Amino acid sequence: MSHPHPELSAPPALPDDGLRVIPFGGLGEVGRNMTAFEHRGRLLIVDCGVLFPEDHQPGVDLILPDWSSIRDRLDTVEALVLTHGHEDHIGATPYLLREREDIALVGSELTLALLGSKLREHRLRETVHHVVTEGDRISFGPFDLEFVAVNHSIPDALAVAIRTSAGTVLHTGDFKMDQLPLDGRITDLRAFARLGEEGVDLFLTDSTNAETPGFTPTEKAITPVIDQVFRDSEQRIIVACFASHIHRVQQVLDAAHAHGRQVAWVGRSMVRNMGIARDLGYLKVPPDTVVEAKQLAQLPPERQVLISTGSQGEPMSALARIAQRNHNIVHIEEGDTVLLASSLIPGNENAVYRVINGLARWGAKVVHKGNAMVHVSGHASAGELLYCYNIVQPRNVLPVHGEIRHMQANAALARMIGVPNVVVAEDGVVVDLVDGVARVVGKVECGYVYVDGSSVGDVTESDLKDRRILGEEGFISVIVVMDSVTGKVASGPEIHARGNAIETASFEEVKPAIIEALDLAVAEGSTDTYQLQQTVRRVIGRWVSSTHRRRPMIIPVVIES
Repeated sequence: MSHPHPELSAPPALPDDGLRVIPFGGLGEVGRNMTAFEHRGRLLIVDCGVLFPEDHQPGVDLILPDWSSIRDRLDTVEALVLTHGHEDHIGATPYLLREREDIALVGSELTLALLGSKLREHRLRETVHHVVTEGDRISFGPFDLEFVAVNHSIPDALAVAIRTSAGTVLHTGDFKMDQLPLDGRITDLRAFARLGEEGVDLFLTDSTNAETPGFTPTEKAITPVIDQVFRDSEQRIIVACFASHIHRVQQVLDAAHAHGRQVAWVGRSMVRNMGIARDLGYLKVPPDTVVEAKQLAQLPPERQVLISTGSQGEPMSALARIAQRNHNIVHIEEGDTVLLASSLIPGNENAVYRVINGLARWGAKVVHKGNAMVHVSGHASAGELLYCYNIVQPRNVLPVHGEIRHMQANAALARMIGVPNVVVAEDGVVVDLVDGVARVVGKVECGYVYVDGSSVGDVTESDLKDRRILGEEGFISVIVVMDSVTGKVASGPEIHARGNAIETASFEEVKPAIIEALDLAVAEGSTDTYQLQQTVRRVIGRWVSSTHRRRPMIIPVVIES
């Protein structure tokens, strides 16, 4: 991965009175958030999330943070603090616990409950965990932690203040400043101000919406739009949102109850998460509103509401299968209404529009962010960030959670209000806080760790390049049998092509050139099969490029007989 400081080398030893910050993910991307704090030889980790793959990463299921630089020091990890329960903050935790299963887990009740179900899926035992709530203080080794309520698109989110002898760090996690939140739990600006009075030496702030001016709209602004959808719909309503977006599900449940409809969950993660949220009291389910999907199908369409996963167009999600008409329970009909109550994650646009087109083809009306206000962000916009900087008045700022443009915009806001020192880093860039000043001191190896099926970290960038070539250009196999005595071609070349629309018959014109090149190579002393295979690859590669303007993967096989 590229860094803004390519000339940096490995960081020097950390002074005893210093605090080191090492981001392993989330700086330069929206996802796989993970940051390690080092002080007096001990480590504290905040968040451990995943990033979802894009089109140029075929076959990849998940992308993990790269914590290889501390792999041999995991025994010094005091705790893993999880700020909230979104996948980009907790999703990689099972993979970390495979390497050291007894790391203490710290988070809110809902966050640890969502993580617990994930650990059971991975067949990992429940580890030591500490349920905390806003206002709690707890110490782990040299780290004294205080938790602060923040408002986000999932309940029970927390910021964390980390007090050390080197200074105090305030990490916002993901947050916004909704003044009319659905659950009544606002970002605790009084606590931010109190910490600011005490002195915040380093402020790590959510950058995702730093380019957006003003304030992020309140979640309650969506309620009238959802209510209008329910009033206008004469048949079944299907709502797609993130399986963790409990606030949005609450709004749909309330609308369904008000309009005399019943609701069923569709999608394994939706069923699991809503069950957890309901059991813990974070989701208030009106009486006689939620039923099983098969039971819902027995009702007339005008009384049905389905809440589904798949708002990002994931090909195996419930909504994608509904759009393809191959879902085992839900069969889309003309006149149905589909509400996509989520934002578009960058890179997912094409997949989402494929699903929208698939639904529209069957006559469904699709309501989405492009034609109605059905989603608001869970992140603070520029006005909120300025507000926080003025309240906290930090000595140093390190923007986190965002692409480079988001972090640069966040840094500009901090400078605008006079923060003395602003550091913009990327994954792997090491920042030390020493004598009250934060500065970049080096970098550690920090790339992408790919999960492909049961394989973790085995897929390389070279493998992905091969997959892209295969997907875009296809492949050509060439088999040649050489006589080990005479050194002449005994059989072949036998040539086959797949995935590139090159007819087998057209290869007849290149076969003599392959034989001639092999004869010449043998005459010049090449007898190693690898060298002969490279000869075949060069000849057919040049021919395909000049004749068909293609660059397929070429697999030559030379056999001695």
